[in-house]
Amino acid sequence: MKERKAFDNMMHYLVHNSNLVTVAVMCLVHASLLIFMLIAGVTPLVQFNVLSVVVYSFCYLLCKNGHTMPVFVSILIEVSVYSAVATYYIGLHCGTFCFLFSIVPIIVFFGCFLFKGVMRWHIVGMLIINFGLYAFLFIKFDAADPVYVIAPTLRTIHVLFAMFTMVFATIFYSVIYIYASEVERSGLEQENKQLSADASEDALTGLLNRRGFLPVMKKLMENEMTSHFCISFSDIDNFKRINDSYGHDAGDEVLRHITGLIKKEMQGCYICRWGGEEVIILMKDYDFAVAKEKMEYVRKSIENSPTVFFNQRIPATITIGLEENKPEYKEPDDIIKIADERMYYGKQHGKNIVVSE
Repeated sequence: MKERKAFDNMMHYLVHNSNLVTVAVMCLVHASLLIFMLIAGVTPLVQFNVLSVVVYSFCYLLCKNGHTMPVFVSILIEVSVYSAVATYYIGLHCGTFCFLFSIVPIIVFFGCFLFKGVMRWHIVGMLIINFGLYAFLFIKFDAADPVYVIAPTLRTIHVLFAMFTMVFATIFYSVIYIYASEVERSGLEQENKQLSADASEDALTGLLNRRGFLPVMKKLMENEMTSHFCISFSDIDNFKRINDSYGHDAGDEVLRHITGLIKKEMQGCYICRWGGEEVIILMKDYDFAVAKEKMEYVRKSIENSPTVFFNQRIPATITIGLEENKPEYKEPDDIIKIADERMYYGKQHGKNIVVSE
């Protein structure tokens, strides 16, 4: 677990600081080349690498201040010019062309972040120019004698170093691009899940809303094996008076408290905030008499459990209409309407009761 977290932290740093890392690595590469050319005695390339180290040191400061585009352009120009100059002085067969290929993943990686939409065709254009430069160097210098002939051992070291930079760049940018893409995909999946939950759940109570509840009920009604269930339609009594007396924040707290009690007592049932202070409970495989007994217990629990809000005890009750699914009910609204009518009857006859007929 700790190793995974450490890996994620490292990858997160590399992804979000890839420009700084790139400039630092490029500076290190040219510092190494400077020492190599000094040993090999190639004075012009020693001077060029000194200039390159200065350029990348300046680019590092630009990265620190968020100027990615000029850094990106500087890398492309510097590597392209260095590859051409190095090929002229020490020859194509020293592996100088590998430096051109090492910036291909850099072009793709940074190009995807810097250019959007049709502007991404610039990436293709830069890759074509990059290959065109390689083709020119190959045709021009493949059979040409270099200005400086370096020792075979040093040439082999230079070829291996140039190949290493090419392979390292390919692997490094592929890894961080894949990781960044995976993180983005996971984020989108999580966001889609949240959007799906938001679309089917009530934000205040965490209950299903109509959009989430009605398809479940419809599916149960269409399946003969699951069509035996009961529906209760409940409404908090005098809820407007609670809002007027204690404030809407208190009213929300009462609603959360009551729905919390219902969820606790009716585990395994589908519970929906139908609207306002109305709550529907779908009791799958409940016998009607058992459902009535259960609703009576819920009613009493709510009556005996006032909501505590800022040291105030706010009493509340609910009125419940109850009905069971029957073959004549074809749509969810058919049974909900009957339960609603029974609840309304209870409102007109004293409230705080369960009406089942």
